Amino acid sequence: MQVSIACTDHHLKRGNGDHSKQSATSPNVVNQARAKFRTVAIIARSFGSFTPRNHISLKESTGKHTGMKYRNLGKSGLRVSCLGLGEFFFVLFLICVCVAEQLMTIAYEGGVNLFDTAEVYAGGKHAYTLLHKRKDNKCVPCVGSNRAETERGLSRKHIIEGLKGSLQRLQLEYVDVVFANRPDSNTPMEEIVRAMTYVINQGMAMYWGTSRWTAMEIMEAYSVARQFNLIPPVCEQAEYHLFQREKVEVQLPELYHKIGVGAMTWSPLACGIISGKYENGIPETSRASMKSYQWLKEKIVSEDGRKQQAKLKELGHIAEKLGCTLPQLAVAWCLRNEGVSSVLLGTSNPQQLTENLGAIQFLPKMTSHVASDIDHILGNRPYGRKDFRS
Repeated sequence: MQVSIACTDHHLKRGNGDHSKQSATSPNVVNQARAKFRTVAIIARSFGSFTPRNHISLKESTGKHTGMKYRNLGKSGLRVSCLGLGEFFFVLFLICVCVAEQLMTIAYEGGVNLFDTAEVYAGGKHAYTLLHKRKDNKCVPCVGSNRAETERGLSRKHIIEGLKGSLQRLQLEYVDVVFANRPDSNTPMEEIVRAMTYVINQGMAMYWGTSRWTAMEIMEAYSVARQFNLIPPVCEQAEYHLFQREKVEVQLPELYHKIGVGAMTWSPLACGIISGKYENGIPETSRASMKSYQWLKEKIVSEDGRKQQAKLKELGHIAEKLGCTLPQLAVAWCLRNEGVSSVLLGTSNPQQLTENLGAIQFLPKMTSHVASDIDHILGNRPYGRKDFRS
Protein backbone atom coordinates (compact mmCIF):
# COMPACT_ATOMS: atom_id res chain seq x y z
CA MET A 1 0.00 0.00 0.00
CA GLN A 2 1.40 3.38 -0.97
CA VAL A 3 1.50 5.80 1.92
CA SER A 4 2.91 9.20 2.77
CA ILE A 5 3.93 10.31 6.23
CA ALA A 6 3.88 13.94 7.27
CA CYS A 7 5.87 14.09 10.48
CA THR A 8 3.49 15.77 12.87
CA ASP A 9 3.87 16.21 16.62
CA HIS A 10 2.17 12.87 17.26
CA HIS A 11 4.57 10.94 15.05
CA LEU A 12 7.52 12.68 16.64
CA LYS A 13 6.43 11.94 20.19
CA ARG A 14 6.17 8.27 19.30
CA GLY A 15 9.75 8.28 18.08
CA ASN A 16 11.17 7.10 21.38
CA GLY A 17 9.62 3.65 21.01
CA ASP A 18 11.28 0.28 21.31
CA HIS A 19 12.25 -0.09 17.67
CA SER A 20 15.73 1.26 18.40
CA LYS A 21 16.30 -1.66 20.76
CA GLN A 22 15.70 -4.24 18.06
CA SER A 23 18.64 -6.51 17.47
CA ALA A 24 20.43 -6.19 14.14
CA THR A 25 20.52 -9.96 13.96
CA SER A 26 16.77 -10.40 14.43
CA PRO A 27 15.20 -12.83 11.95
CA ASN A 28 12.76 -10.13 10.97
CA VAL A 29 15.47 -7.62 10.01
CA VAL A 30 13.14 -5.98 7.56
CA ASN A 31 11.47 -4.28 10.54
CA GLN A 32 14.79 -2.63 11.30
CA ALA A 33 15.15 -1.50 7.73
CA ARG A 34 11.69 -0.03 7.54
CA ALA A 35 12.12 1.48 11.00
CA LYS A 36 14.52 3.89 9.33
CA PHE A 37 11.45 5.65 8.11
CA ARG A 38 10.62 6.24 11.74
CA THR A 39 14.06 7.75 12.28
CA VAL A 40 12.43 11.01 11.27
CA ALA A 41 10.56 10.85 14.57
CA ILE A 42 13.69 11.19 16.67
CA ILE A 43 16.04 13.32 14.61
CA ALA A 44 15.29 16.94 15.29
CA ARG A 45 12.18 18.95 15.83
CA SER A 46 8.44 18.80 15.47
CA PHE A 47 6.51 19.91 12.45
CA GLY A 48 4.56 22.23 14.70
CA SER A 49 7.57 24.48 15.05
CA PHE A 50 7.48 25.20 11.33
CA THR A 51 3.98 26.63 11.28
CA PRO A 52 2.94 29.84 13.03
CA ARG A 53 0.41 29.35 15.80
CA ASN A 54 -3.20 29.94 14.86
CA HIS A 55 -2.15 29.85 11.22
CA ILE A 56 -5.38 29.55 9.23
CA SER A 57 -4.25 30.80 5.84
CA LEU A 58 -3.88 28.39 2.94
CA LYS A 59 -0.91 30.42 1.78
CA GLU A 60 2.68 29.23 1.80
CA SER A 61 4.76 29.54 4.97
CA THR A 62 8.52 29.25 5.46
CA GLY A 63 10.47 27.34 8.09
CA LYS A 64 12.36 29.71 10.36
CA HIS A 65 15.58 27.71 10.58
CA THR A 66 15.60 25.69 7.36
CA GLY A 67 14.05 27.94 4.73
CA MET A 68 11.78 25.06 3.72
CA LYS A 69 8.37 26.13 2.49
CA TYR A 70 5.12 24.52 3.57
CA ARG A 71 1.87 24.31 1.68
CA ASN A 72 -1.53 22.78 2.30
CA LEU A 73 -2.11 19.42 0.67
CA GLY A 74 -4.87 20.41 -1.71
CA LYS A 75 -7.57 22.21 0.22
CA SER A 76 -7.08 19.98 3.26
CA GLY A 77 -5.63 21.30 6.51
CA LEU A 78 -2.52 19.10 6.28
CA ARG A 79 0.62 21.22 5.89
CA VAL A 80 3.41 19.49 4.00
CA SER A 81 6.89 20.54 2.99
CA CYS A 82 7.02 21.58 -0.65
CA LEU A 83 9.81 19.04 -1.11
CA GLY A 84 9.27 15.44 -0.02
CA LEU A 85 11.43 12.33 -0.06
CA GLY A 86 10.40 9.24 -2.02
CA GLU A 87 11.54 5.73 -1.13
CA PHE A 88 11.69 4.35 -4.67
CA PHE A 89 15.42 4.93 -5.10
CA PHE A 90 16.11 3.13 -1.82
CA VAL A 91 14.82 -0.02 -3.48
CA LEU A 92 16.01 0.63 -7.02
CA PHE A 93 19.65 0.94 -6.03
CA LEU A 94 19.51 -1.39 -3.00
CA ILE A 95 20.68 1.37 -0.70
CA CYS A 96 22.17 0.15 2.56
CA VAL A 97 20.43 1.00 5.81
CA CYS A 98 23.14 3.38 6.96
CA VAL A 99 22.87 5.43 3.76
CA ALA A 100 19.07 5.34 3.91
CA GLU A 101 19.21 6.70 7.43
CA GLN A 102 21.64 9.38 6.33
CA LEU A 103 19.29 10.44 3.55
CA MET A 104 16.40 10.58 5.98
CA THR A 105 18.46 12.69 8.37
CA ILE A 106 19.53 15.15 5.68
CA ALA A 107 15.97 15.50 4.45
CA TYR A 108 14.50 16.02 7.89
CA GLU A 109 17.15 18.46 9.01
CA GLY A 110 16.49 20.33 5.77
CA GLY A 111 12.87 20.79 6.82
CA VAL A 112 11.28 17.90 4.89
CA ASN A 113 8.26 16.51 6.72
CA LEU A 114 6.81 14.40 3.90
CA PHE A 115 8.09 10.86 3.27
CA ASP A 116 6.53 8.67 0.62
CA THR A 117 6.79 4.89 0.56
CA ALA A 118 4.88 1.91 -0.86
CA GLU A 119 4.50 -1.79 -0.26
CA VAL A 120 5.16 -2.60 -3.90
CA TYR A 121 7.88 -1.46 -6.25
CA ALA A 122 10.29 -3.23 -8.57
CA GLY A 123 8.28 -5.94 -10.28
CA GLY A 124 5.60 -6.54 -7.69
CA LYS A 125 7.83 -7.66 -4.83
CA HIS A 126 7.62 -6.13 -1.41
CA ALA A 127 9.42 -2.81 -1.42
CA TYR A 128 11.28 -3.58 1.76
CA THR A 129 14.41 -4.91 0.09
CA LEU A 130 17.28 -2.88 1.50
CA LEU A 131 20.84 -3.67 2.40
CA HIS A 132 21.46 -4.58 6.01
CA LYS A 133 24.81 -3.80 7.59
CA ARG A 134 26.31 -6.76 9.38
CA LYS A 135 28.66 -6.71 12.34
CA ASP A 136 31.62 -7.01 9.96
CA ASN A 137 30.46 -3.76 8.29
CA LYS A 138 29.67 -5.53 5.04
CA CYS A 139 26.33 -4.81 3.42
CA VAL A 140 24.23 -7.77 2.37
CA PRO A 141 20.76 -7.99 0.83
CA CYS A 142 18.06 -8.25 3.45
CA VAL A 143 14.54 -9.13 2.37
CA GLY A 144 11.38 -9.52 4.43
CA SER A 145 10.12 -12.98 5.24
CA ASN A 146 7.16 -12.67 2.92
CA ARG A 147 8.49 -13.02 -0.62
CA ALA A 148 5.17 -13.84 -2.27
CA GLU A 149 3.89 -11.63 -5.08
CA THR A 150 1.87 -8.82 -3.60
CA GLU A 151 -1.79 -8.85 -4.51
CA ARG A 152 -2.51 -5.96 -6.82
CA GLY A 153 -5.63 -3.92 -7.20
CA LEU A 154 -7.85 -1.68 -5.11
CA SER A 155 -10.32 -4.14 -3.66
CA ARG A 156 -11.52 -3.51 -0.13
CA LYS A 157 -9.51 -6.58 0.92
CA HIS A 158 -6.25 -5.31 -0.53
CA ILE A 159 -6.65 -1.74 0.68
CA ILE A 160 -7.32 -2.77 4.28
CA GLU A 161 -4.85 -5.66 4.47
CA GLY A 162 -2.19 -3.72 2.57
CA LEU A 163 -2.43 -0.70 4.85
CA LYS A 164 -2.40 -2.84 8.00
CA GLY A 165 0.75 -4.55 6.73
CA SER A 166 2.40 -1.23 5.96
CA LEU A 167 1.61 0.10 9.43
CA GLN A 168 3.14 -2.98 11.02
CA ARG A 169 6.34 -2.65 8.99
CA LEU A 170 6.54 1.09 9.60
CA GLN A 171 5.71 0.55 13.28
CA LEU A 172 3.16 3.35 13.19
CA GLU A 173 -0.40 3.67 14.44
CA TYR A 174 -1.44 5.56 11.32
CA VAL A 175 -0.16 7.30 8.20
CA ASP A 176 -1.20 10.75 7.13
CA VAL A 177 -2.09 9.91 3.54
CA VAL A 178 -2.82 6.58 1.89
CA PHE A 179 -2.80 6.50 -1.91
CA ALA A 180 -4.73 4.44 -4.43
CA ASN A 181 -1.86 3.79 -6.82
CA ARG A 182 -3.17 3.40 -10.39
CA PRO A 183 -6.88 2.96 -11.08
CA ASP A 184 -8.40 -0.51 -10.90
CA SER A 185 -10.99 -1.28 -13.56
CA ASN A 186 -11.85 -4.58 -11.84
CA THR A 187 -13.06 -2.89 -8.66
CA PRO A 188 -16.19 -0.68 -8.51
CA MET A 189 -15.41 2.92 -7.62
CA GLU A 190 -17.89 2.79 -4.73
CA GLU A 191 -15.95 -0.10 -3.16
CA ILE A 192 -12.67 1.84 -3.42
CA VAL A 193 -14.09 5.00 -1.87
CA ARG A 194 -15.87 3.05 0.88
CA ALA A 195 -12.66 1.17 1.72
CA MET A 196 -10.67 4.42 1.91
CA THR A 197 -13.36 5.96 4.09
CA TYR A 198 -13.25 2.89 6.33
CA VAL A 199 -9.48 3.03 6.95
CA ILE A 200 -9.76 6.73 7.75
CA ASN A 201 -12.68 6.20 10.14
CA GLN A 202 -10.71 3.39 11.79
CA GLY A 203 -7.82 5.76 12.45
CA MET A 204 -5.35 4.00 10.14
CA ALA A 205 -5.00 7.07 7.90
CA MET A 206 -5.94 10.74 8.05
CA TYR A 207 -6.54 11.36 4.33
CA TRP A 208 -6.50 9.49 1.07
CA GLY A 209 -5.37 10.39 -2.39
CA THR A 210 -4.93 8.99 -5.87
CA SER A 211 -1.87 8.31 -7.99
CA ARG A 212 -1.81 8.20 -11.79
CA TRP A 213 -5.56 8.61 -12.05
CA THR A 214 -7.21 10.58 -14.83
CA ALA A 215 -9.21 13.71 -14.07
CA MET A 216 -12.39 11.82 -14.98
CA GLU A 217 -11.60 9.00 -12.53
CA ILE A 218 -10.89 11.48 -9.74
CA MET A 219 -14.16 13.26 -10.44
CA GLU A 220 -15.97 9.92 -10.33
CA ALA A 221 -14.45 9.17 -6.90
CA TYR A 222 -15.49 12.60 -5.67
CA SER A 223 -19.04 12.15 -6.98
CA VAL A 224 -19.34 8.74 -5.32
CA ALA A 225 -18.09 10.20 -2.04
CA ARG A 226 -20.63 13.00 -2.15
CA GLN A 227 -23.47 10.70 -3.18
CA PHE A 228 -22.94 8.26 -0.30
CA ASN A 229 -21.60 10.70 2.29
CA LEU A 230 -18.10 9.23 2.12
CA ILE A 231 -14.64 10.84 2.21
CA PRO A 232 -13.25 12.11 -1.13
CA PRO A 233 -9.56 12.17 -2.11
CA VAL A 234 -7.50 15.27 -1.26
CA CYS A 235 -4.69 15.00 -3.78
CA GLU A 236 -3.36 13.30 -6.89
CA GLN A 237 0.19 12.12 -7.42
CA ALA A 238 1.28 12.95 -10.95
CA GLU A 239 4.45 13.03 -12.99
CA TYR A 240 5.59 16.59 -13.55
CA HIS A 241 8.76 17.99 -15.06
CA LEU A 242 10.00 20.24 -17.84
CA PHE A 243 8.95 17.73 -20.50
CA GLN A 244 5.68 16.56 -18.91
CA ARG A 245 3.27 19.41 -18.20
CA GLU A 246 -0.26 18.88 -19.51
CA LYS A 247 -1.88 17.10 -16.58
CA VAL A 248 -0.48 19.25 -13.76
CA GLU A 249 -0.82 22.58 -15.53
CA VAL A 250 -4.17 22.08 -17.24
CA GLN A 251 -6.23 19.28 -15.69
CA LEU A 252 -5.35 19.35 -11.99
CA PRO A 253 -5.80 23.11 -11.46
CA GLU A 254 -9.41 22.72 -12.57
CA LEU A 255 -9.91 19.87 -10.10
CA TYR A 256 -8.33 21.97 -7.36
CA HIS A 257 -10.76 24.82 -7.87
CA LYS A 258 -13.80 22.56 -8.28
CA ILE A 259 -13.27 19.89 -5.63
CA GLY A 260 -10.10 20.85 -3.73
CA VAL A 261 -7.82 18.09 -5.04
CA GLY A 262 -4.17 19.17 -4.86
CA ALA A 263 -1.09 17.92 -6.70
CA MET A 264 1.82 15.97 -5.23
CA THR A 265 4.26 15.51 -8.10
CA TRP A 266 7.08 13.09 -8.73
CA SER A 267 10.05 12.67 -11.09
CA PRO A 268 11.05 16.34 -11.31
CA LEU A 269 14.22 15.28 -13.15
CA ALA A 270 12.38 12.99 -15.60
CA CYS A 271 14.02 9.76 -14.42
CA GLY A 272 17.38 11.51 -14.37
CA ILE A 273 17.20 12.84 -17.94
CA ILE A 274 17.21 16.44 -16.69
CA SER A 275 20.17 15.82 -14.38
CA GLY A 276 22.57 16.23 -17.30
CA LYS A 277 24.18 12.83 -16.74
CA TYR A 278 23.10 11.59 -20.16
CA GLU A 279 24.57 14.45 -22.15
CA ASN A 280 27.46 12.33 -23.43
CA GLY A 281 25.88 8.88 -23.43
CA ILE A 282 24.66 6.32 -20.90
CA PRO A 283 26.86 6.03 -17.77
CA GLU A 284 27.34 2.45 -16.56
CA THR A 285 26.03 3.25 -13.09
CA SER A 286 22.94 5.11 -14.29
CA ARG A 287 19.36 3.93 -14.22
CA ALA A 288 19.21 3.80 -18.02
CA SER A 289 21.96 1.16 -18.01
CA MET A 290 19.75 -1.30 -16.11
CA LYS A 291 18.00 -4.05 -18.04
CA SER A 292 14.65 -3.16 -16.52
CA TYR A 293 15.08 0.39 -17.81
CA GLN A 294 15.74 -0.43 -21.44
CA TRP A 295 12.78 1.79 -22.33
CA LEU A 296 14.55 4.76 -20.71
CA LYS A 297 17.74 4.09 -22.65
CA GLU A 298 15.79 3.92 -25.90
CA LYS A 299 14.05 7.17 -25.03
CA ILE A 300 17.32 8.95 -24.34
CA VAL A 301 19.05 7.85 -27.56
CA SER A 302 15.98 8.50 -29.72
CA GLU A 303 15.60 11.59 -31.90
CA ASP A 304 13.27 13.18 -29.34
CA GLY A 305 15.77 12.35 -26.62
CA ARG A 306 18.57 14.10 -28.49
CA LYS A 307 16.34 17.14 -28.94
CA GLN A 308 15.67 17.16 -25.21
CA GLN A 309 19.40 17.07 -24.47
CA ALA A 310 19.90 20.04 -26.79
CA LYS A 311 17.23 21.99 -24.92
CA LEU A 312 18.82 21.06 -21.61
CA LYS A 313 22.09 22.59 -22.79
CA GLU A 314 20.26 25.88 -23.38
CA LEU A 315 18.56 25.62 -20.01
CA GLY A 316 21.99 25.10 -18.50
CA HIS A 317 22.86 28.65 -19.48
CA ILE A 318 19.83 29.95 -17.57
CA ALA A 319 20.84 27.89 -14.54
CA GLU A 320 24.35 29.30 -14.74
CA LYS A 321 23.02 32.86 -14.78
CA LEU A 322 20.91 32.13 -11.70
CA GLY A 323 23.86 30.54 -9.95
CA CYS A 324 22.27 27.11 -9.62
CA THR A 325 22.67 23.67 -11.18
CA LEU A 326 20.39 22.28 -13.86
CA PRO A 327 18.65 19.89 -11.41
CA GLN A 328 18.06 22.76 -9.00
CA LEU A 329 16.57 24.82 -11.82
CA ALA A 330 14.25 21.94 -12.75
CA VAL A 331 13.06 21.43 -9.17
CA ALA A 332 12.56 25.15 -8.57
CA TRP A 333 10.60 25.34 -11.83
CA CYS A 334 8.22 22.65 -10.53
CA LEU A 335 7.81 24.49 -7.23
CA ARG A 336 6.98 27.72 -9.00
CA ASN A 337 3.58 26.23 -9.79
CA GLU A 338 1.60 27.09 -6.67
CA GLY A 339 -0.87 24.36 -7.54
CA VAL A 340 1.81 21.85 -6.58
CA SER A 341 1.60 21.04 -2.87
CA SER A 342 4.82 19.04 -2.80
CA VAL A 343 7.48 17.68 -5.15
CA LEU A 344 8.78 14.21 -4.29
CA LEU A 345 12.54 13.85 -4.70
CA GLY A 346 14.20 10.59 -5.64
CA THR A 347 17.85 10.25 -4.68
CA SER A 348 20.47 7.55 -4.31
CA ASN A 349 23.16 9.46 -2.43
CA PRO A 350 23.48 12.33 0.07
CA GLN A 351 25.13 14.65 -2.44
CA GLN A 352 22.19 14.47 -4.82
CA LEU A 353 19.70 15.05 -2.03
CA THR A 354 21.58 18.05 -0.67
CA GLU A 355 21.78 19.54 -4.14
CA ASN A 356 18.08 19.05 -4.84
CA LEU A 357 17.03 20.44 -1.47
CA GLY A 358 19.07 23.52 -2.35
CA ALA A 359 16.54 24.34 -5.07
CA ILE A 360 14.44 26.08 -2.41
CA GLN A 361 16.81 29.03 -2.24
CA PHE A 362 16.44 29.68 -5.97
CA LEU A 363 12.66 29.72 -5.95
CA PRO A 364 12.54 33.54 -5.52
CA LYS A 365 14.66 33.83 -8.67
CA MET A 366 12.06 31.95 -10.71
CA THR A 367 10.43 35.15 -11.93
CA SER A 368 7.88 35.37 -14.69
CA HIS A 369 10.68 36.53 -16.98
CA VAL A 370 12.81 33.47 -16.23
CA ALA A 371 9.77 31.20 -16.62
CA SER A 372 9.07 32.82 -19.99
CA ASP A 373 12.64 32.17 -21.11
CA ILE A 374 12.30 28.53 -20.10
CA ASP A 375 8.99 28.22 -21.95
CA HIS A 376 10.62 29.71 -25.04
CA ILE A 377 13.35 27.07 -24.99
CA LEU A 378 11.00 24.17 -24.26
CA GLY A 379 8.24 25.21 -26.63
CA ASN A 380 5.76 22.90 -24.89
CA ARG A 381 3.63 25.11 -22.68
CA PRO A 382 0.04 23.81 -22.64
CA TYR A 383 -2.50 26.19 -24.10
CA GLY A 384 -6.26 26.54 -23.92
CA ARG A 385 -6.59 27.14 -20.18
CA LYS A 386 -5.60 29.93 -17.81
CA ASP A 387 -2.22 29.56 -16.23
CA PHE A 388 -2.78 28.29 -12.68
CA ARG A 389 -0.52 30.92 -11.16
CA SER A 390 -2.52 33.76 -12.73
